[in-house]
Amino acid sequence: MEKPSEFFYKTIDKEGFETLDVISEADNFNDWMYNTIKPYCKGKILEIGSGLGNISSYFIKDNFNIFLTDIRDNYCDELKRKFSTNKNVIGIENIDLVDPDFDTKYAQHLNSFDTVFALNVIEHIEDDTLAIKNCKKLLSKGGRLIILVPAYQKLYNTFDKELYHYRRYTSKQMENIFSKNEITIKKSFYFNFLGIFGWYISGKMMHKKIIPKSQMNFYNKIVFIAKILDIISLKKIGLSSIVIGEKK
Repeated sequence: MEKPSEFFYKTIDKEGFETLDVISEADNFNDWMYNTIKPYCKGKILEIGSGLGNISSYFIKDNFNIFLTDIRDNYCDELKRKFSTNKNVIGIENIDLVDPDFDTKYAQHLNSFDTVFALNVIEHIEDDTLAIKNCKKLLSKGGRLIILVPAYQKLYNTFDKELYHYRRYTSKQMENIFSKNEITIKKSFYFNFLGIFGWYISGKMMHKKIIPKSQMNFYNKIVFIAKILDIISLKKIGLSSIVIGEKK
């Protein structure tokens, strides 16, 4: 993936950028995450928290019509630099899921998307119930909401603190937020069982501030093992939780 400019690097949070940058090079892992959520995506898609476009690029390559967003202007600028001329990118905009004037500010987007997904976003938002409520507002009737969040509060460590995570979740906790917002749950499972060990060792025991590049590179090479372990564990445990719902 094309590298961000030096100016971009200097004007955002260092840990957040470095984490996204490390993950951007993990092509096998990104491909796995993309193909895990792809079967549940349809129609006109909105991505919340596109970041550097690590997952966005897969949707674009597969000719999905996708609208990219982020809460940071710096990321939006970088997304525009990379993707604004692509015919499958139908827009790039700064969207804040808990903006107090959400309905007015984003009126043109309400009830307009067939799929809204947010990967590793909701944990950054203190009022997660409001965030999910506003995700629902962006969906058309029968539209799908796909949320991926870090799993298990016991795994909360230095990585989470540096990335400004408020919390980690069980699948049941996220399902409850969906239900509270009257979103019908269609699927709920865990993702990336093998990743638990690296996250715990580096973040909990070694107190690293960001995911070591060498560790991510090694993990990227053994993603095929991680996939097998997820099948064996029946997706009942994992570093992340994925919940898919439908707007009634």
